[in-house]
Amino acid sequence: MRLEDGRTSQCSAGAAMKYGVMGAGYAGARRGGKPVRQYNRPLPLLPRARLKRTQFIQPQSIRVDGRIRAREVRVILGATNEQLGVMKLPDALRKAQSLGLNLVEVAPNATPPVCRIVDFGKYRYELSKQDKEKKNAAGKLKEIKFRVNIDDHDYLTKVRRSEEFLDKGYKLKIHLQFRGREMAHQELGMALMQRVKADLNTMAHVEMEPKLVGKSIGMTLSPLPTAKRKRRFLPMGDEELHAEDADDNDEAEE
Repeated sequence: MRLEDGRTSQCSAGAAMKYGVMGAGYAGARRGGKPVRQYNRPLPLLPRARLKRTQFIQPQSIRVDGRIRAREVRVILGATNEQLGVMKLPDALRKAQSLGLNLVEVAPNATPPVCRIVDFGKYRYELSKQDKEKKNAAGKLKEIKFRVNIDDHDYLTKVRRSEEFLDKGYKLKIHLQFRGREMAHQELGMALMQRVKADLNTMAHVEMEPKLVGKSIGMTLSPLPTAKRKRRFLPMGDEELHAEDADDNDEAEE
């Protein structure tokens, strides 16, 4: 198209009108034989892209004291794990208040919901500590050592220790070492490994079946998903854990 001053534009009249780029001096539509001056029109604004706000998933809130909705709850005294039975919610709240503690709903989907009488601040701290330990334990390996002639007490201690590791998300390497003439009774070693495997099948699945390598048998266990784990033995106390750690250090030095 030709401009009023005689210059030629690179765009057509239709394109100029469509995009609003007709400048001052453009000879557009004629009125009475005279060109009508078209003034600059602003470019159309493109719609702004809507930015999605980052949505942070809030952890499921734990119901405490007056926030508990159930009419009846099954109550456990946190300090001693004593079962206080099924109680009306007001009675359970009064029991917790009389002890200077909180009523915390720990199993809301149970029938009736299960509550523990604990110090909520300490309870929340323990939960966060456990979550941190489980995240740090993911993919890490712990080793438990057995002997062919292990007695029942030591066996139980090591199996309970294994449950502690599995509950924290550790993988386990079960190691059985033969000494001297014990190599002539490899079937006893295999039988012991099968016993360990059976005793821990509610906490772990076998990643590597028992295998004889040289003078030892090895087996690897991986923890089951948290919802599927079920302890078969009593949890170990802090003193027992420290004692077992000392025994493990002694075996390592040997």
